[in-house]
Amino acid sequence: MKKITIALLVLTILFLASNYQNEEVIIPKDSIRFRVVASSNTEEAQTNKKIIANNLKKDISSVLKNSNSLEDSRKTLKSNINKFKANIDNTITKNNINESYSINYGNNYFPEKVYKGVKYEEGEYESLVVTLGNGAGENFWCVLFPPLCLLEGEDKKTNDVEYSSFIKEVIDKYF
Repeated sequence: MKKITIALLVLTILFLASNYQNEEVIIPKDSIRFRVVASSNTEEAQTNKKIIANNLKKDISSVLKNSNSLEDSRKTLKSNINKFKANIDNTITKNNINESYSINYGNNYFPEKVYKGVKYEEGEYESLVVTLGNGAGENFWCVLFPPLCLLEGEDKKTNDVEYSSFIKEVIDKYF
């Protein structure tokens, strides 16, 4: 009887965990998005997009480090457009990228996107958009405020990672 109860408990936990992972949350429209659109879907264009997005994320993370509000983030991004342009120019030169680009801070169109389980509706959103070439390729996309894309890039200054599984712990405890 004990094994049946435990098996039912494990199945319930698995069911709840799988349903939890599929849950979508909608972020309010008062977010600031970030997008880098590649010139095409060739391997080279997609690589260029990633290089530019990664280097630009470092600058953006740095300038938004102490920003605590939408208005503060908005003001900081607008006042650093020239810094972002210089970053892109340097990245293009350093990596021998043969791409023109445009950078725009304002309301820009975004298709529907799901990022880390969070659903963003299609529409016009306040955003920082870098378009490489004619912008006909796949894009890098994330949210600057709240800082959803910048969190994963933070250096935690540690190489120690400990993984655990609640389900494995329950099974080990009772079997």
